[in-house]
Amino acid sequence: MSTALAERPAAPAPGEAMPPLVDRQLRQVEYLRLSVTDRCNLRCTYCIPEAGVEHLERSDVLSFEEIVALVRSFARLGVRRLRLTGGEPTLRRELPQLVTMLRAIPGIEDLALSTNGLRLVELAAPLRAAGVDRLNVSVDSLQPARFARITRGGDVLRVRAGIEAARAAGFRSIKLNAVAVRGFNDDELPAICAYAWERGLIPRFIEQMPMADGALFVPGTFLGAAEIRATIAASVPGGRLVAEPADGPASGAGPARYWRLETDDAGPQRFGVISPLTEHFCDTCNRVRLSASGDLHTCLGHDDATDLRAALRAGGEGAVVEAIRAAIGAKRDGHQFGLLGIGGPRKAMVQIGG
Repeated sequence: MSTALAERPAAPAPGEAMPPLVDRQLRQVEYLRLSVTDRCNLRCTYCIPEAGVEHLERSDVLSFEEIVALVRSFARLGVRRLRLTGGEPTLRRELPQLVTMLRAIPGIEDLALSTNGLRLVELAAPLRAAGVDRLNVSVDSLQPARFARITRGGDVLRVRAGIEAARAAGFRSIKLNAVAVRGFNDDELPAICAYAWERGLIPRFIEQMPMADGALFVPGTFLGAAEIRATIAASVPGGRLVAEPADGPASGAGPARYWRLETDDAGPQRFGVISPLTEHFCDTCNRVRLSASGDLHTCLGHDDATDLRAALRAGGEGAVVEAIRAAIGAKRDGHQFGLLGIGGPRKAMVQIGG
């Protein structure tokens, strides 16, 4: 895993206070989504083109030492929340060891992981013991045939077993993510909610984004946030739909907005909606993405990136801090996603980090 790093010391000195990361719109960046691999053991139709994608060479993937050095630089700049993504992050060998290394970085207060759940049966307990606080698990359908179709071969029963292993491991929070697709799983949104609520989990529904230059965006299948909420509300007789505050009990660091259904004979039933197309959240964006090769993407909706691995190898952590500040200073005001499947980046989600 080791890779020789440049010896130039970071400046200012370690431990010295540094101004926080604030972009030109005065948005403070405190959340890093870190891809540890661009490989995945599923090929979801909304994520990976049918012809596949060009994967990184093994030598181009950041080593554990490089990942730690880069995250340490972000932490010095005020990043407090870290989420491990992919591809599928659980495919990265010795992932619990990396988690242990990241939790030792001063300033990192919260470490989460997004996964498709296929390897949670084996890894839930080790990941929790290593220091993962929260999990997001993708479950686009509870029906085996449907799930296999959208994932191109996945086994939802194994995912469900992984969710039970995660519940037993005692994560602080487990959320279930589903990309909402009209004509595919729009009739399952209430069932996914019920499955989550019965287990004390929080379901979340995501509007499909026009990634891969819109190649995966199928006309007529888009399902917007307002219809998602209406579908769920209609499924609970007598339910009252109430918007949760931004600092509510379900809220995290990401873009989801949370709602709860209240009834006279049941407690609050919460769910989240991530709505990059119909209800933009760019004005409150507090996050950036780091690809598995060290490319810093300040906006998911654009292809431009800053090569932090090159900065690290050439100038050490001091050069990384300078490069991060420059990138944040040029962070876009927002994306240009369109409802017709236009305005997205050329890269597929799996290449940027989900």
